[in-house]
Amino acid sequence: MNAQEFARVGELFRAFTPRNEILLEEVPAPQKLAAFALAFSADVSNGLEGDDEDELASGRFVILHEPGGQDTWEGEFRCVTFVRADVDPTMQEDPLLPDHGWKWLLASLESAGCKYNAASGTVTRVVSASFGKLSGKDGEAEMEIRASWSPVIKSAEDLVTHLQAWCNLLTEVALITPIPEGVSALPRIRK
Repeated sequence: MNAQEFARVGELFRAFTPRNEILLEEVPAPQKLAAFALAFSADVSNGLEGDDEDELASGRFVILHEPGGQDTWEGEFRCVTFVRADVDPTMQEDPLLPDHGWKWLLASLESAGCKYNAASGTVTRVVSASFGKLSGKDGEAEMEIRASWSPVIKSAEDLVTHLQAWCNLLTEVALITPIPEGVSALPRIRK
């Protein structure tokens, strides 16, 4: 894939519309990791307006392309992702939470019809306790998923399914109910 063809990938990603709860924005891509790169950040909210709106999850999605590939990638493309979500402190105590997080990632890829090689990553549970002037604040718990995989594609359009899978993962970790196939969400009107 040359520069013109990778520019087409950028156009497709910029045209992608996620669920209403996800605010997807292009951000500067990392330099020197590959010949071509695109990066997007996302914030997932509860869909409410004003003071009632809460951020439930956030993340970053990077697509790298190196003509000829890299040995560890097992391909010419690499998706690199980070997802962070607040979790209930009792959920955080579940020793299987990291296993569930990894399964959510793989299930998101599978449900979007993504083909890939060399998936790898970590799932981390984070618990914070507050002290001093912050001692009145309840403890907080988060889950972080850092993952990468090499998409197996036939066309630039195939890469969009990997972005869709990542958005599905964001809603999964944010505990947002999936939209059944064939049903459209009502658009959220921003004031």
